[in-house]
Amino acid sequence: MELALAAFICALLALFSRKYLIPSIPLYVIAGLILGKSGFGLFEVDEITEFLTKVGILFLLFYIGLHINFERLSKNVFVSGIFDLITNFSLSFLASLLLGFSYYEAFVIASAIYISSSAIVLHSLVEFRKLIFKEAETVVWLMVFEDVILVFILIFSSAKIDEIPLFFLKILSFTLAIYLLHKVSHNFKPIFSRDDEVPLLISFSIATAAITFSEILEIPEGFVAIMFGASLSKIREIEKFVTPFKDVFIVLFFFFFGASVEVKAINAGAVIVFILIAILGKVISGILIGLSAHKSVKSGLEIGFDTIARGEFSIFLAYAYGTDETMSIVALVVLVTSIVGAFMAKHSYDVISKLERSVKLITSQR
Repeated sequence: MELALAAFICALLALFSRKYLIPSIPLYVIAGLILGKSGFGLFEVDEITEFLTKVGILFLLFYIGLHINFERLSKNVFVSGIFDLITNFSLSFLASLLLGFSYYEAFVIASAIYISSSAIVLHSLVEFRKLIFKEAETVVWLMVFEDVILVFILIFSSAKIDEIPLFFLKILSFTLAIYLLHKVSHNFKPIFSRDDEVPLLISFSIATAAITFSEILEIPEGFVAIMFGASLSKIREIEKFVTPFKDVFIVLFFFFFGASVEVKAINAGAVIVFILIAILGKVISGILIGLSAHKSVKSGLEIGFDTIARGEFSIFLAYAYGTDETMSIVALVVLVTSIVGAFMAKHSYDVISKLERSVKLITSQR
């Protein structure tokens, strides 16, 4: 009954978000916060909801894998991605250490704050008709670069120091097997061109098989799910079969993530620091990327404003590897940045124009 009620509540929130053009992810998390442990306590995470939310994450990562094409990563994308990674990860990591978190907690917080929400960012580009602008391509490739970095974060988050050689041997062997499968994957295309239930069942089976392979090989489930998706990225038809599963299960994940968070245990000062770093970090890295890729601060501000929103991956990293405190911090950072990010993406042109006029006014007065 809890699942049915949660799904119905999320459906109403989805309708509300579409009508008022606001991101839906923070609404799902807020609803979970209000109705879960931090609020009225009406929803609890049990074995069934935990399994279904895990399936939601697997489908999200499998879906991301379907869009990864390492051969199309250019030098420009690499340089922009490095600016983004160094600026945002370093600031968050240093701030975490200064605030007294352990190295591992700092790594989890910095990873969660570094990664923007592909879902919100790409949706905003489409919704606000920005795909025609030159900065849009840079933003899209930044999201792809972050997805690739996510794979490495998953690997480092799961490796134990004394088992690193064997762990990486397994990772390399599995990646090689996936690469070989990718090379011959076009032979499977007829399976996903059928008009019966077979493609749907096969898609579900492949994505959820990540759990079994992860247990057998003792490597991260998320990494396995992304690699499974990447192995089939030549088959575009599979995306339409995966999307319905992803959309339903990932929404339940956001809701029950919110329901499981204990907000009252957090340090409010730390939350404010991380929110400021999350917003300013993307603006700074955006300016650096704009100067490097487009020789323009204005383009950099546009890129920075478009990538402020954090979402699904931040929550996943906090949920999978964080403590109660880091989960709460990341949840609040996601809530604020997703709302601020959506607003800045929508009004970036006006904000940049006002900033430009202010700078000209100050310059003329000197």
